[in-house]
Amino acid sequence: MCDLNEIGGRSEVGPGKKSRQSCHSLILHSSATNMNADGQFEEKKDLTGDCDVKIPQADKLAAAPGGLGGALDLLYGLEKQCRVGNDVSNLKRVCLRCVQLCKEGGDYERMVECLNFITKRRSQKQQAIASVVKEAFGYVAESPEGPVRQNLVLCLRDITDGRIYVEAERARLTLVLSKMYEKSGDISKSAEVLQEVHVETYGSLSKREKLDFILEQVRMVLLKRDFVRAYIVSQKVNKKLLEEPAFKDAKVAFYTLMIDYYREMKDAWELSNCYMQIYSAGLPANSGQDGPGGVVAMDDGQEDVGGGAENLQAAVAFLCLSKHGPEQVDKMLKLLSDETCASSEVLVGALRVFTTHEIVKCPFPGMSELLSCPACQEGGKKETWNLAMSSRTTEHNVRTAARYYKRITGSRLCGLLGMSGPDLERAIANMVAEGEVEAKIDRPRDVVRFGGKTTDESVLTEWAADLGELLGVVEKTWEGVQKEMVA
Repeated sequence: MCDLNEIGGRSEVGPGKKSRQSCHSLILHSSATNMNADGQFEEKKDLTGDCDVKIPQADKLAAAPGGLGGALDLLYGLEKQCRVGNDVSNLKRVCLRCVQLCKEGGDYERMVECLNFITKRRSQKQQAIASVVKEAFGYVAESPEGPVRQNLVLCLRDITDGRIYVEAERARLTLVLSKMYEKSGDISKSAEVLQEVHVETYGSLSKREKLDFILEQVRMVLLKRDFVRAYIVSQKVNKKLLEEPAFKDAKVAFYTLMIDYYREMKDAWELSNCYMQIYSAGLPANSGQDGPGGVVAMDDGQEDVGGGAENLQAAVAFLCLSKHGPEQVDKMLKLLSDETCASSEVLVGALRVFTTHEIVKCPFPGMSELLSCPACQEGGKKETWNLAMSSRTTEHNVRTAARYYKRITGSRLCGLLGMSGPDLERAIANMVAEGEVEAKIDRPRDVVRFGGKTTDESVLTEWAADLGELLGVVEKTWEGVQKEMVA
């Protein structure tokens, strides 16, 4: 074998005619060879003639009763010749024909043996393994349901394990196996199998396939009631990808799954965000019935006969049930300008209750209608949301009282809010603990004081701000006087 240094024109004998001829002969030789794992060139043989003769012979043997074994033995010998001779194209052709003969004979057990035999051969080519895996994967759906299909899927998963060039097939096979376990009622096993595949690291799958696989992972983990794992897996979803027009249905599916999670966590703010995302998508799921989480689903192209309105009602209901804060108020004000929301007196009334600084009675007008949406009835949490809405109304009233009063008697405040003394004291104490208001209750004197204690520094700072504002007004007035005098 020639020295590889001669390829670039470098030779121990120096540049010259002999060196150039050696390089030329090496290049011509390498065009008919392949390089093995050790970096050595291997000669390639063309076995097309043998394949053209022996493959039809194998077909005739397989057509005869009980002749499948003999046909495979004939092809196995031919496979070895192609593999040793580095004839990759004919090797793929022979391996595929072995699998196809098993399929044509309906012998899936022998197909499993054939796949194991071919893929475990010494120095087997990647192209041959990839071709038989793809071919056999196409037969999974046609195989008989039950142990036969399961054995075929397990065999293919074992073959694809650790081979990056068939990672896409492994992910699809895992999904098939998971659905088989789910159908048999083994939810835990189904979720466990799906978690083994980190599809977000696969480069051979499209964005859509990755997203669908992750959504299936979230769904199965939720069915398993493993909410911690469900949240971790859900963070793999790229939220920006969901905003693309082609992923609207996936967006609805994702937020529908997250509704189940946040309902279990009793997170009203996130529930409101999920329903708003579904409402803004304008494409509920994929059937004409109510989907999970109370999401109204429709077929593509079907007119919205109330589904969008119900999702909007759920978003408003859970927004009112959320903790008070700048984001909540800002979102409420934006919803008031929504055309669909403005057409509903119940929604507008509820939003105005929490955006207007007025004390309201509980239940406020329209409260029962607002909480009558299917989303608030799901999961047996109807009473939970009713109590939460009463608490939010009480908190709103206490904030309103703190806005207008610095000192008020407890009996007077109880009369304004329509509450008993102990309930009012408990509500104010909870709000103070959470930092929503600053208040002190003087029980012996029955006095409630709102606002924190003022310090000397805060008073001076307030005076300085007022003085700075006054000087600014004086300066503007003087400028106006000067202009008049000049004119």
